[in-house]
Amino acid sequence: MNHRTFTDRDEAGWMLVERLRGQSLEKPVVLAIPRGGVEVGAALARGLGCELDVVLSRKLRAPHQPELALGAVSEDGNVYLNHFASAMTDVGDAYVEAERQRQLVEIARRRKMFRAVRPQADVKDRTVILTDDGIATGATMIAALHTVRAAGAKQIIVAVPVGAPDRIDAIRPLCDRVVCLQEPEAFWAIGQFYRNFEQVEDERVVELLRDYGLPATKWERTATAV
Repeated sequence: MNHRTFTDRDEAGWMLVERLRGQSLEKPVVLAIPRGGVEVGAALARGLGCELDVVLSRKLRAPHQPELALGAVSEDGNVYLNHFASAMTDVGDAYVEAERQRQLVEIARRRKMFRAVRPQADVKDRTVILTDDGIATGATMIAALHTVRAAGAKQIIVAVPVGAPDRIDAIRPLCDRVVCLQEPEAFWAIGQFYRNFEQVEDERVVELLRDYGLPATKWERTATAV
């Protein structure tokens, strides 16, 4: 079966807007996983007339395979391992803890940078739209879901342009709804579904948060009906 190739993350985000427009959303806020997810999230925030923020979860890199997500760590330090991690003979508790500490240092660096322009959104009793540019192993999204659920969100919608079918199935029980534009069986990497998949730099995330990361107190004055 042929799959759709998005021009870029912005186009993918606007396609998600069309799926969500007109639905009942309680004071919605878009939480994006940096960095690529923030481009998608900015389009969602613009299209739905709501604010944009980030949720800081980081993948735990597998030994000798840094592109493979062994699991992920959330901003609060909790670790979520992928289903295949236990079968990897070179992954032990010591390795996981060392990698956890490395990624927490990066989370702290990003928190300092991003929170300088966008104080953390209060998600309690609100609809949270969690997004990224795609879901491969699902580890960072699962870590983000636990963080948002613990923060008291009323409803959580995972909205992504593309995802591996089995990983989307793993995420569905953890949220209220999944909106995924395509779930191709032939899934190798998120980048295969984009013509332009350039790396998003920290400076771009800061720019988008400055433009669309409105304080929650201003939401009702700026949001449009969705």
